Amino acid sequence: MRGMIDGDSGAPARSHTVSPHTLSELIGSIYDCALDPSHWERTLAEITQAMSGESAILSLNDLRHDRLLIEKSVGWGQLGFEERQKHIPEIHARLSEWLAKGPSLDDPFVASRQLQPDYLEKSPYVQRCLKPLGIVDVMHQFLVYTPSHFSELVIGRHERHGLITDREVEIVALLLPHLRRAVTVSNVLDAHAIGRVRMADALDALRIGVVLTNGEGSILHANRSAERMLQDGTAVQGTSGILSAKAPAASRELRRAIRLAARDEVMLGKTGLAIRLTGPPAPPVLAHVMPMNGSELRTRLQPEAVAAVFIGPSMTAAFDMTPVETKEYLRRRFGLTNAEADVALEVVKGDGRAAAGARLGITATTVRAHLSHIFEKTGVRRQAELVRLLMQAECELTGAAGEA
Repeated sequence: MRGMIDGDSGAPARSHTVSPHTLSELIGSIYDCALDPSHWERTLAEITQAMSGESAILSLNDLRHDRLLIEKSVGWGQLGFEERQKHIPEIHARLSEWLAKGPSLDDPFVASRQLQPDYLEKSPYVQRCLKPLGIVDVMHQFLVYTPSHFSELVIGRHERHGLITDREVEIVALLLPHLRRAVTVSNVLDAHAIGRVRMADALDALRIGVVLTNGEGSILHANRSAERMLQDGTAVQGTSGILSAKAPAASRELRRAIRLAARDEVMLGKTGLAIRLTGPPAPPVLAHVMPMNGSELRTRLQPEAVAAVFIGPSMTAAFDMTPVETKEYLRRRFGLTNAEADVALEVVKGDGRAAAGARLGITATTVRAHLSHIFEKTGVRRQAELVRLLMQAECELTGAAGEA
């Protein structure tokens, strides 16, 4: 058998590029899963087929309460999946080693590219689980990675298709923002609530705000939490019935995301994912825009709606994380020291170095010294870039939309 598990790259199979129509259908199916998780098996099968894969797993783990919020798989079979579970410690060890190097979480872990042939020859997971199934390569794409939540998409390739190529990596990159948005919304809705009660009742039960709009941003429906937010006007407002953010830049991105959702959900991508509606020094409030007019399942909410805007607080509040846990996440993600992580957390608040130093009981000179080290470790050059990077790490990669 040629391929990853024999330490030989082999000749990758030739495969056709996914058509725009197929990509559109895949993205539409992904968004359907946000409202009805029973669709995940079918959607994973479609993703696997598009990538010339053999198997797929999608999971969302609540690490704080040691429970699986989502666990869907195709192509493994009962015995194969049970055998894989025996090797979870080995799988997590290799992924942890890779993550400790600080890669972008937008980049997938591809076993054939990250692991040495001599390791693969000795790996119990490869030899006892993957090899009997004919799987020669595995790709892990991270959707969520925080101290409290972990989500990934795992794709396995069969020997008849060869190793994972740049084509498959590119397909996952196109699907990634849509997968993250769908997993986020599914977590927020507690997924099964949609099937148990009427849509309006399900939305009103949420602590986060949900606003349904048409293509022009006109508010068609707002749940109770959103109504309170609109009345308060701190983060969002409904002037003349049009949804907007108080911050001008956030309003522009919100309008653009809604227009894209109305016109072409494929093009939505990262636009409308974790829009910060409030500026410093106010606590961050974020919006996620999900397209609604792509299927009967989604139009069930409101036939005229083209977008659902989910509005909630930052990752720390959304996933019930303590400051200590957030600090540990930043230390692990960027390799910061304790002192540097403290400064990074204060800088995110956006009220300047002097205020950060005063809260930490250190001088402005010390803050500058720590920032210099933080810039070097994170690869940014300015404080504004650092704020954006840390907000992305805390918000985009977790979905940051709040819990049901």
